[in-house]
Amino acid sequence: GSTSYSSGVTVDDINFNDCVNLSEWDHGRTLSFYPPDGEFIVLSYRMTGDFKTPFRIFPSIEEVEPNKLEIAVHIRAEIPDNHFGANVSIEVPLPHSTTAATCNVVNTPGATGVNAEYVSHDKKLVWTLKKFPGCTEQTMRAKITLSGPCTSQIRREIGPINMSYEIPMYNVSSLQVRYLRIAENMPGYTPYRWVRYVTQSNSYVCRL
Repeated sequence: GSTSYSSGVTVDDINFNDCVNLSEWDHGRTLSFYPPDGEFIVLSYRMTGDFKTPFRIFPSIEEVEPNKLEIAVHIRAEIPDNHFGANVSIEVPLPHSTTAATCNVVNTPGATGVNAEYVSHDKKLVWTLKKFPGCTEQTMRAKITLSGPCTSQIRREIGPINMSYEIPMYNVSSLQVRYLRIAENMPGYTPYRWVRYVTQSNSYVCRL
């Protein structure tokens, strides 16, 4: 079910690692645990309510000739300018009757590792960015050639657009770790105290 906090944060299906002691969770929102070796997940959760997505996709399709289409995919980063999307990948499935496609990117300053290509054996456009800065916009345009006229059935074969990414040190839910305290020193054990936030897309789909 859903869990609400006084800060206004609402999360769904929260799950805790088996090593976590929850005795102080309900009244103090405090977790205590003896950590296992290596990196591990203390808790995980989902968000299904209203929240601002890190990226917004604006697609458009134009039939320029009976057997030729022009597709534009415009993406706006809604995250603050001191954050960025990393390892961003956007895939656009094309109709089975596609015989050729060319694409180019309208690049903006700050973006790095930008590439767009048509993968002919998969009939899809693949657009990748190593770094997508916050508060910027990126656009890819593609020209598609079909083996015959573009019917309504063929048009429905375009998409949906799938986008994957991760955003280091950014948390969409605003759920925060207020403090991290190491209670005791253990012989032969050297702990490293740090907290890392990473937002990752699981299934971000835009239907055309």
